[in-house]
Amino acid sequence: MRLEIEDLRFKYGSKPVLEGIEMQAMPGEITAIIGPNAAGKTTLLKCIAGLLKSEGKIMLNGREVKSFKKDEIKEYMSYLPQESFSHAVLTVFEAVLLGRLHSLSWRVSDDDLMLVSNILEDLEIDDLALRYLNELSGGQKQMVSIAQSLVREPKILLMDEPTSSLDLQHQLEVIDLIRDVTVERGITTLIALHDLNLAARYASRFVVMHNGSVYASGEPAFVLTSETVRHIYGVNSTVYIDGDGIPQITPKSSVRQRARRNRSR
Repeated sequence: MRLEIEDLRFKYGSKPVLEGIEMQAMPGEITAIIGPNAAGKTTLLKCIAGLLKSEGKIMLNGREVKSFKKDEIKEYMSYLPQESFSHAVLTVFEAVLLGRLHSLSWRVSDDDLMLVSNILEDLEIDDLALRYLNELSGGQKQMVSIAQSLVREPKILLMDEPTSSLDLQHQLEVIDLIRDVTVERGITTLIALHDLNLAARYASRFVVMHNGSVYASGEPAFVLTSETVRHIYGVNSTVYIDGDGIPQITPKSSVRQRARRNRSR
């Protein structure tokens, strides 16, 4: 499903948080939402997921989300927040199976059980299937949450910092799997990420957030420049395009740190 957003606005009370957001995301692609803390990334994802009531237009294949029934939205969209761990006394298999809630009847089908088993195996956490959630480490819980999102087989996949609790190996494995599933199933995937090099390697499109607005959007090699990094993050860096056409960032110094040093001379 093609996702389009026009003039999206949101306020917490009287304080504007998002202003005039214009963007689109396409099926079969990962769109990375990047930007510093408090730029509006999480709020944007929550607005798209329907958890926050915003103004403006959010459209799926040209149809406004407001016109969809709640059950339709649950079927089409899957949202993984930063903190998604449940305190329910469930095994990993049961928790992931609940991700199929929109399609489950009183009787769980063999297809649902097989789908859960396959997702756990793909994420290499099938050995945790009978473990209880409260027995898991933070990284393991995050993997279970990712499994819950993928098992729903959504058309729109929204993920807020899905790799934040994972070690480097699992970060790469998880984003690899998300990219493969996105392409194979034609999912429209939006991921908020802080790691710019990770985002550049896996995303087809960037949406750069700054002070609640879209500062820039487009292909990573076009958007991710040393000027953008300096303006948005306050970091001096070098950015070069590697042999695969992917931008690589090497941070050098904080802009404020350099300014303090110059003043002290």
